[in-house]
Amino acid sequence: MNQRGVAWLEAPFGWVRLTTTAQALTGIDLLPPEPLPTIPGLEVAGENSILAAAAQELLGYFDDPDSGFTLPMVIEGTPYQSRVWSELGRIQSGKVLSYAELARRLNSGARAVAAACKANRFPILIPCHRVVSVSGLGGFCGTRVGKMMDIKRWLLAHEGYL
Repeated sequence: MNQRGVAWLEAPFGWVRLTTTAQALTGIDLLPPEPLPTIPGLEVAGENSILAAAAQELLGYFDDPDSGFTLPMVIEGTPYQSRVWSELGRIQSGKVLSYAELARRLNSGARAVAAACKANRFPILIPCHRVVSVSGLGGFCGTRVGKMMDIKRWLLAHEGYL
């Protein structure tokens, strides 16, 4: 049985939507502090231990940014994206790396790194918020201004960077 689950968690910066199968986390969406959206056809599936564990681990992160994540994830991407995401996982909480430095480590370009960050389906767990521009915060989730940047600022402040 491949039971799917969806849950919305209230977060200090707004909302987090978790999606899972019975075996693994399949995505995390970060949403600003607005009324919880109503999306037809999405419901929390019955008993889903991965969904419950994902919620617990994220709530743990909101209490302590140094808490770890242990959940299995269904990570789908190109080989290049996988390399970028692997490097993101090496950036410690409270630290940042520039797009240019990450690109240098991968023998790549900063725009390619930014595109891989934008394609990340697991923000927070694969910490793309820890990648910044050499001249500021850069972008987050495909934007450079607005509410998503407010979420990036919150995450970095929560981890002790800002």
